[in-house]
Amino acid sequence: MDMVTLTINGKQVQVEKGTTIKKAAENIGIEIPGLCDDNDLQPFGACRLCVVEDNRGNLVASCHTPVREGMNIKTHSKKVIDARRLILELLLSSHNADCFECDKSLHCKLQKYAYELNINNIRFDGEKRDFHVNAVGPIIQDPNKCILCGKCVRMCHEVQTIGAIDFADRGFDAYISAPYEKSLLDSDCIFCGQCVRVCPTGALVENPEIDKVYEALNNPKKHVVVQTAPATRIALGEEFGLKPGDIVTGKMVAALKQLGFDKVFDTQFSADLTIMEEGTELVKRLEKGENLPLFTSCCPSWILAVEKFYPELIPNISTARSPQQMFGSVAKHYYTKKAGIAPEDLFVVSIMPCISKKFERTRPEFDDDVDAVLTTRELSRMIKEAGIDFTKLEEEKYDSPLGESTGAATIFAATGGVMEAALRTAYSLLTGEELKGDAVEFTAVRGLEGIKESAIEINGKTVKIAVANGIGNAKKLIEKIKNGEAKYEFVEVMACPGGCACGGGQPYTDDPDFRQKRIEGVYENDKNSPKRKSHENEEVKKMYEEYYEKPYSEKAHHELHTHYASRRIEY
Repeated sequence: MDMVTLTINGKQVQVEKGTTIKKAAENIGIEIPGLCDDNDLQPFGACRLCVVEDNRGNLVASCHTPVREGMNIKTHSKKVIDARRLILELLLSSHNADCFECDKSLHCKLQKYAYELNINNIRFDGEKRDFHVNAVGPIIQDPNKCILCGKCVRMCHEVQTIGAIDFADRGFDAYISAPYEKSLLDSDCIFCGQCVRVCPTGALVENPEIDKVYEALNNPKKHVVVQTAPATRIALGEEFGLKPGDIVTGKMVAALKQLGFDKVFDTQFSADLTIMEEGTELVKRLEKGENLPLFTSCCPSWILAVEKFYPELIPNISTARSPQQMFGSVAKHYYTKKAGIAPEDLFVVSIMPCISKKFERTRPEFDDDVDAVLTTRELSRMIKEAGIDFTKLEEEKYDSPLGESTGAATIFAATGGVMEAALRTAYSLLTGEELKGDAVEFTAVRGLEGIKESAIEINGKTVKIAVANGIGNAKKLIEKIKNGEAKYEFVEVMACPGGCACGGGQPYTDDPDFRQKRIEGVYENDKNSPKRKSHENEEVKKMYEEYYEKPYSEKAHHELHTHYASRRIEY
C-alpha cells in the first residue's frame, strides 16, 4: 500500500495515496465544511466551500484534490476563512431564506455553516429565485431553496442509476428537474428518497401528513391505530441525541400512546404474516418450477422500478403485499370485526423509514387500507411538538392482537433481512423440521456488499439466492439474469443502500458509519428475540385459525396479495 506523508495545520499525517485532503483532515479530527460532497458520491467540487490553502498559497477544493507527498495544508487560515465566507454570502444572497417555513431548517447545512462561519451580514443583494414549487406526490421540490450542489442528481444517477432528475437551463436560471419539466409522479422517479437524504437544504423534503394525522386523532368518531416499521426502532433515538442503532422500541410505543393513538401495533406482526404468505408462495413456485426467480415485494420503490423499467419481470414478483399494506388490510378486515368497529371509523397510520410508502398507500389496488404515512422524522417532530421528553419515557409494550412479532420480522429492516426471514420459514415448510440455535442465521445474505449470492441446501434441493443492496445493484443483477450469466430461485431487492434501516425517511445524519451501526442494532434486536422464526408468531397463527384458515388460502389471497402492471414512461 503506497502511503503519502503531508502536514495539516502543523501536524504530520500519513494516509494512503489517492486520499483526498478532506478525508485526510477528517482522520485527525478536522471537519472541513462542504455542501456538495457525500461519502456515497464521487467528488464533485461544485460548491467550493471546502477550499484549503496549500504550501504555495493556492486555494484548492479539498473534497476532490488528492494528497501529495510533502503537502503543507492550512484548513482555517485567514485566506481560507475569507474565501468560505465570500462563497457562503454569495449563495445566501440569492437564497430563499424562509427558514421558519422550511421542513429542513434544523438540518440545513446552509444554516449550519452560516452560523459556524459567523455570517452576520450579507454584503451582496442577489436576485431571489422564483420557481414553481411542486408539492404533488411524496416529495416536495422547491427549486427556490436549491443551491445547485448536484447531490440529488448524482445520487439518482451514480448510486441509484435511475436518472429521474438532472440539471436544466444554465447559469442563474439553472434548476433541477425531471425531463420535460414533468412532475416526479410522471417521471422515472421511484421515490426512494435518497435525494432527500443527501439534499443539504430544504429544496427536497417529504410531503408531510402530520396535520392529517392530528385531524384524525382529534376526531371523536375515529378509532386511530398506528403501526411502526421494524427500521424505526433503531433510528428514532437519533432525533433525541441517541446513537444510530440504539433500540428504542418501548419508548417509541410510550410516545405514541401519549400522542393519543387508540392502539399501537407493530408492522413486524405483518412482516411475520408476509413471510407466511411469501414463504408459502416460494415453496409452491419451487414445486412447480414456475416464474422463477421469485422476487420479493416488500419494497415499494423496487416495485415501481420493475413497473417502470422491467415490466416483463412482473410475473416474477411475489404477489404478497408489503407488510405495511398487509397490516392495513388486516386492520380494516380482521381487526375491525374482532374489535366491533366499523371499517369506515378506523383510521390507520403508518410510521415508516421510507418516503415511497407514502406513494404505496395511494395505489388504487389497496382500497385506502392505510390512511396516512409518517416518516421517522415526522414522528420525531410530533413528539417534540407535544413536549414529550423522549429519553425519560418508561418503556411500554405494543397492543394486541396485532403486536406480537419475531426476530425474523425485525431483520426486515436490513438488506438481506427479508431473504433470511423467508429462508427460516421456507426451510421448515419444505423439510418439516425446525432450525435451532444459530442455525437460523443465514449470514451469507448479510452485509453491505452490492450483490450477495449463495446457495442453500434444503431437503436435498439446492436453492440459489441473491440479494441486491440498492436499486443500482439490482439493475446489475437483472442484467446478469437476462444475459444468462446467473440463475436463481429467490431474489431480494431493497431500493435503498443498506435497506430500510437507511431509508429516505430516516433521521438525517453525518455519521459516515450510520448504515453499519443501524444494521448492527437490527441484528442485536433479532438475537435477543425469544422467537426468531415467523411461523412461531402465536398471534399470526391465531389469526389464521380464526379468519384466514391457512397461508395462501382464497381469503388470504384476496386480502393479503395484489397485482402490478406496467408504468413504463414514454417521453
